[in-house]
Formats: sequence, structure tokens, C-alpha cells
Amino acid sequence: MMTRWMVFLVWGLSIGTGWAERTAPATFYVDSDKGRDAASGTQESAAWQSLERVNTAELIPGDAVLFKRGGLWRGQLFPQSGSNGMRIVYGAYGAGEKPILQGSVARSRPEEWSEVKPGLWATQAFEPKVLDQLVDLTDARWSPSFQEQAKGTLVRVQEEGHAFTRVTCKTAADKRNLIQIWGPQVKRLEPCLLLRLRVRSTLPFKMDTVEIMLNHPPYACALRGTAGKQEIGPAWQTLEVLLLEQQKMDTAYLHFNLGGMLPAGAVFNFEPLGLWRASIDHCTPLVRDVGILLLNQGERWGVKKWTLDDLKAPLDYWYDKEGKRIFVACESNPAKKFKSVELALTQHIVTEGGKHDITYDGLAVRYGAAHGFGGGSTQRITIRNCDVYWIGGGLQHWQKTKDGKREYPVRFGNGIEFWGNASDNLVERNRLWEIYDAALTNQGRDDEEVNITYRDNVIWNAEYSFEYWNARKTANILFEHNTCVDAGQCWSHTQRPDPNGAHLMFYRNPAATTNVVIRNNIFVNSTEVCTRMENDWRSGLTLNHNLYYQAEKPLFRWLGKNYFAATEFARYQSELGLDQGSLCADPQFVAPAARDYRLKPGSPGATLATDGGPVGARLDAHK
Repeated sequence: MMTRWMVFLVWGLSIGTGWAERTAPATFYVDSDKGRDAASGTQESAAWQSLERVNTAELIPGDAVLFKRGGLWRGQLFPQSGSNGMRIVYGAYGAGEKPILQGSVARSRPEEWSEVKPGLWATQAFEPKVLDQLVDLTDARWSPSFQEQAKGTLVRVQEEGHAFTRVTCKTAADKRNLIQIWGPQVKRLEPCLLLRLRVRSTLPFKMDTVEIMLNHPPYACALRGTAGKQEIGPAWQTLEVLLLEQQKMDTAYLHFNLGGMLPAGAVFNFEPLGLWRASIDHCTPLVRDVGILLLNQGERWGVKKWTLDDLKAPLDYWYDKEGKRIFVACESNPAKKFKSVELALTQHIVTEGGKHDITYDGLAVRYGAAHGFGGGSTQRITIRNCDVYWIGGGLQHWQKTKDGKREYPVRFGNGIEFWGNASDNLVERNRLWEIYDAALTNQGRDDEEVNITYRDNVIWNAEYSFEYWNARKTANILFEHNTCVDAGQCWSHTQRPDPNGAHLMFYRNPAATTNVVIRNNIFVNSTEVCTRMENDWRSGLTLNHNLYYQAEKPLFRWLGKNYFAATEFARYQSELGLDQGSLCADPQFVAPAARDYRLKPGSPGATLATDGGPVGARLDAHK
């Protein structure tokens, strides 16, 4: 039996062999219009075409992957790591608009919609037809991964005329990934597969997700399905799990998690029977939650609801998880009423968890319902000259209220997020707008966040411009020369369970915070407050040489106490000792309605920065 560490070893050797075959870095070109995935990619005339080709390419440190300006690619980018001093670059070439990486699917053709009843429309129903058996799994071998506090065994058993796998849980786990079961490699992947397996358990529990995925970084998922959380008891029963394509791959491994589900002392037996092909030719199912219903490229948008009965007002919509479609309240066919209908899916557009030594330059990342750039444990990442917009809104999980009497939905997402154990990252000269949650953030539960710089970025219409919370340690965070405007004035504000727009959102948390510096920025207008702080972090926080302007709402909320605009700014400085070199005044932008946030001559921020120059983003640094 191949254990998981053996799989890692084999994968590492194969990658090492690939690197050894090509030692000189190369530049690869990607053209969404005229490219061909079978081409070499090393010349503009021989460009690749798809994101799938980029994601599966064998890159080495120092390589560059350049997307043609004016092109559009739907799906996710799974970047690869370089090495310290030899980064992998994802950038742009040619003339025109920034190349677009887009996380939505289009439903802009009238035939993709049907009227359920007057004023209620739905995308096509998902009704797969089971075809022939693709893989026989009766003799398949499985291997376990018990991590941290979880303990148990996995053995092959022959009883009652059947050969099956037995998992004994000695110590349970509270997180899904702490008990993992890895199965055989599936060498032929189809867009839709049906997994049949017989199961029983001495102690009842409910299974959740089954996947066919890579067993090595980036652990990308090819197909995913849910067991419907059907209770598994002591009698044998047959489960059927429909697995739907998440992204194209040539091969991957069967996998499911049991952590947080399998009780201590339980003996779980399972006998996989096989994989069957299923036809979905009549429609393309929405395999992920839809976080944004985006109409005419953002002229209008839908309001997400959580049950079909909640669809009351025009453009209310609901994602049907079982039917893999959405329902929309609309007076006529949405694809006839609007020129474009985009459904933003709940996945990061750039998924960089565990990656290091990467530079992104000159990309447009849009229409995703999780994060624009997302992932934990990142080091030496640079995101530069990118546009990130219309991000978030997909369901992350259901959260119970403090009294435990009800649940409410927690939704993604952030424009650029560094989650947990992030260090030495740089975010500069980007533009971010229409973000459900935070435009920029570093946060986590158990890991350190150190040496992260955000500078010269322009942010508008995000619920938060910058959000910070952590549980362990945060040190050396620099937020400098950024221009932040109209916090909370975004598509998502009135849809949130907790509308509280702020430019600086510092939630209560126990992190040891040292050398967090916020200086030389402009913060203008918010729906609630410019700065909200729920911890007294004055010993580890520097706020200085910033320019604030807020017409009516509070400028600062410090441990629940509000300080309003110009009349209380001096008192805020005196009582808290913060922002001693800062001002509260109209920044006098050149043309704010056109998003031109340069400062007019004579602006109060013209010489306010610590270097004697203007505060806010140095727009001459933008390409």
C-alpha cells in the first residue's frame, strides 16, 4: 500500500526530474483568441490558449507566463512557486486593456432560462442520466491520514462474502481535514461521474463531501460531490454521490474527509463499487454557490436570498444547491432583459495557498464570489498593477448567533487576502473596487503574519478598505500611501447581515501586535465610520500623517466610543495619542466622480506625508 508520504516523495522526484530537463527560465505566452494548447507557448505566434494549460504547465523558477492584453479567461489560476531570488511571473503582453481572469459563468442566452411561474425564472434544471460504468473499484486500495489529535487505523477486511475497507476511529477530530481517506488514482476523468459505495458504521454519523483531487500541492479538485449528509448507521446501505467537474484535469485521486464527522470509537466500513459516467449534455450545472448575479457588467446586480420563498423583490435570487441552478425574480427572461448575465462562482480566482516567490503584474481579476487572490501560508508574493473588482458574496458557512437560537450566513470575500502564516508579501499600485468584504487584508487564527506591505493602492466601494484580525502574532505591517474612498458604498452593503462600512477595520482579537504602521494615506467617506478599533493596540500600532474626511458619520470608533469629524478630531488626538501628524480636511480630489483621485494644487494633503510630499497613492507610479 502506498502511504501518503510515499506519494509526496514520488511527486517530489517527478517534479525534480522535470526541472532537471530544463534549467534555463523561459517566457510563455497565452492568447485566449488565437492560442493553441498544443503549441509550445514560447513565442507569441505559438501561444497557449487556456488557463488549464497554464495550470498544468511544468514551470521552473525564473519562468514568466504572460497573458495577452485584451483577452479573457474564465476559471481559476493555480500559480506555481518560484524560488528565493528566482520568481515565477504572471503578467501581460501586447497592447490594450489588462488581460482578464474571470471567475463567473455566463447565462446570457435566452434558451438558458425557463419561466417557472409568472415573474420567476430559473437556469436549466440539472437532470443527469447515468450511463456505463467507467471504473471498477471493488479491489481498490485506500490509505488514511490521521493528523494532530486524531488517531485510528485502516485495514482491508474480507467478511460476509465481501472485501471492504474498515476505518476504526480511536480519537476523533474537530476539523474535517484531520482525518482523510485517500483512494485510487482515476486516470480517466469525465465532467460528471457517479460514485456508488456500500457503507455502514457502528456509531451513526453523516458524511459530507467526496472529491477526486490531486494528492500533492496545490491539492486542486477535479470533481466534487456531496453525500447529502445522509446518516450512516449499523446496517449496510448504498450511497450514490454525483461528482461534478470543478476544473479540467487528466488524472486525480479519490478522496474524502471524516474529521469532524466520524465519532470516537466508531468502526466505519465502506465498499466502493465503482464509478459510472453520467450525461449532462443538455446543460452545464452550477457546481458552486453563486455569490453575485451581475447584470450588464455591473449596471445592476441581484440580491442573494437563502430560500426560494424569500424571492420577493425584482432581481432577488436563490442558489439551488441540489438542482445546481439559480432562481431569479424577474418580469421577463433575464437574458432578454439584460445584454449580459454573469454568475460569480464561489471560488478564489487566483488560488495561491502554500505558494511562494511569485509576482503578478498587470492583470484584471474580476467576478469571483470568494476572494480575488486567496490562500494561506504564502511567502514572498508581489501583487502589482492589478485591477481587482466585483469580488465576494458566496456562502462560506453558517454561523450561530451568540445565544445559539438561530444561524446566519457568513459570506466571502476579500479582494486580496493573505490567510495565516504569511510573510514578506508586497501589494502595490493596484486598484480595487466593489468588494463584498475587505479590499486588502492579512488575517488568520493560529499563524503569524509578518513583513507585509500595502502601498500606492487605490480603493473605492469596498465594505472595508483594510481589515485586520489574528490570534497569534502580527508584526511589521505597513499600510502606506493608499487612497481609500467610499467604504461601504458597494454592491454588497445592504445584503450583509452586518453592514458596517469602514476604511480601517480592526476587530477584537488576542494577537500580539507589533510595528503595525498606517501612514501617509487618504481616508474619505464611509457609510459607518472611517476607523473602527476594538482593541487598545496603541503600544504596537502607529497611525500618523494621514488625511481624513467624513462629512457626517463618525471618523473614529475606539472601543465603542465615537469621535466625529473636525469638531472632535483634536480631542481624538489628545485622548488617544494617535494621528498626531494627521489632518481632518477635504482632500480636494481632481475629479472624484470619475475616480480621478489626484490632489488639486493647494490640497491640505499636498505636503502632509512623512517625506514632505502628498499623501495618498502616488498615482504617477501606476501604469
